[in-house]
Formats: sequence, structure tokens, C-alpha cells
Amino acid sequence: MNKSVLGGLLLLIAAGIFIAYSALFTVKQTEQALVLQFGETKRQITEPGLNWKIPFVQNVVFFDKRILDLDSPAQEVIASDQKRLVVDAFARYRINNALKFYQSVGTVGIANSRLATLLNSAVRRVLGEASFTAVVRDDRPELMQRIRAQMDEEAEKFGIDIVDVRIRRADLPEANSQAIYSRMQTARQREAAEIRAEGEEAARRIRSRADRTAIVIIAEANRESEQLRGDGDAARANIFAEAYGKDREFFSFYRSMQAYEAGIASGDTRMVLSPKSEFFRYFGNSAGKGMPGSPPSAPAQQ
Repeated sequence: MNKSVLGGLLLLIAAGIFIAYSALFTVKQTEQALVLQFGETKRQITEPGLNWKIPFVQNVVFFDKRILDLDSPAQEVIASDQKRLVVDAFARYRINNALKFYQSVGTVGIANSRLATLLNSAVRRVLGEASFTAVVRDDRPELMQRIRAQMDEEAEKFGIDIVDVRIRRADLPEANSQAIYSRMQTARQREAAEIRAEGEEAARRIRSRADRTAIVIIAEANRESEQLRGDGDAARANIFAEAYGKDREFFSFYRSMQAYEAGIASGDTRMVLSPKSEFFRYFGNSAGKGMPGSPPSAPAQQ
């Protein structure tokens, strides 16, 4: 075999490989495909596997069979009770008819743009008929189902099946939230002030009762102490009277000793008295006869 024949054979083999590579294509498990010929759809492939097409004449467009996400920017909605809400919603959809999808929107990017418009419109229609409380708390699942149903009805013409619609967040606008927060803060501060005032009033009542009770207790204690002191003084006077009646000389001596103890205390004690003063009557004579040279006292004569 000469070289020219061998080269031609290799060329034919290479051309066959190239043609086979161009004619065969694989549809993955997560994909569906359309075979187009000069822009016209020849067939739709929904099952995974190896498929063929006419090289250089037909081309293949792939579409995802999985669930796709649609995120929509938050928008402001007015509820039926005229309260404003900032609603953040998203949707999930699936391409269930690749041919209709390709003919109506063509690409996923264009489909997302069209579906975002449908989602915003459905959100406004459904939530505009509901109250603020229903959107925020009571009927949110039912409202999401209604939005999904309306959106699915309009998206069906694009070959799209709306799987789910969810409201991620539904809150008051920032200005309204701040105003409500300020009102709540003012209400709590007023309530705290009232509680503190009631506590202060209760504390004053308790303190006044305690002060009144203390005054009564102290007064009663003083009264009892005065009574006891009076009783003690009376008993003391009686004892002194009895002692004086039994032995007036000894009583006089005892009182003089007490006077000496109190008057001549330790330290600098000075007295300007006559040595013959009655105060010193027991200094010269323990019997109380007075100082030497002094006249006898009356108790001593008795």
C-alpha cells in the first residue's frame, strides 16, 4: 500500500470520527433537549441517554429539568386595611415543556425576568385583598397558595410549572417600624414610671407606718421607764425614810459619806469652806460631834 492510499484512508477515518462526534450527543439525567434545524424544532428529548443529530445542519439546545429558583426584590404592598408592608417573596419553578419554553421565552434569564413580573403582580393582587394581620400572622400559608395558583396559571403558557411560592419576610416599612418602636418605648417608660411611683408611694407608706410604730414603741418604753424610775425613786425614798426613821444618826453619816465621795473626787478638787462647816462634821469625830471647838450638832445631842 503506497503512502497516498494510506493517507487517504487515515483522512477518511478522521473525517468519520469527526462526523460521528458531531452527530452524537448525550442528554444528562438532569437535562432535556431540543433538536433544531435552521431554527425549527425537529424533536424534543426528555429521556437521558445517547442521541444523534444531523451534523452541520441540526443543533441541540439543552434545558434544566431540575427545580429552579426565582428571587424577587422586596416590594412595598398596601394591605386591605391601608397598612403598608415590605414583602420579600421567592418562587421555585420547573420547565415542564421545553418546546413551549423555547418558543415563548428562549432562555432561563428571560424566563426569570418574565416570572419576576408575574410574581410581583400576583403578590400585589393577593396581599392587597388581605389585612395586615392575615399577611403577617393568620393566613400566610393560604395566601402563598393563592399567589402560587395565580402565578402558575399565567406561567403555563411559557411551559413552566410553578412548584412553590414563599413569603420570606413581611414587615412594616422602616419608618413605620421606628414609629411603632418609639411608641412602644414611650409606653414602657410610662409604665415603668407608674410602677416606680407606686413603689415609692408604697415605700413612703411603709416608712410612715414604721416611723409611727417606732414613735409609739419609744413613747411606751419611755413611759414604762419613767414609771419604773418613779417606782424606783419611790422605793428608794421609802428605803431612805425607813432608814432615817430607824437610825437618823447613821443615815446622816451615810449621806455625808456620799457627799464626801461626790465632792472630794480624784483630780483637782478645790473647796472654799470654813473648817468648822457642817460639811466637815464627820472629819473631826466619827460620831458626828463636829470639829474641835465647834458646838455639838443637833443630831449628836439626840
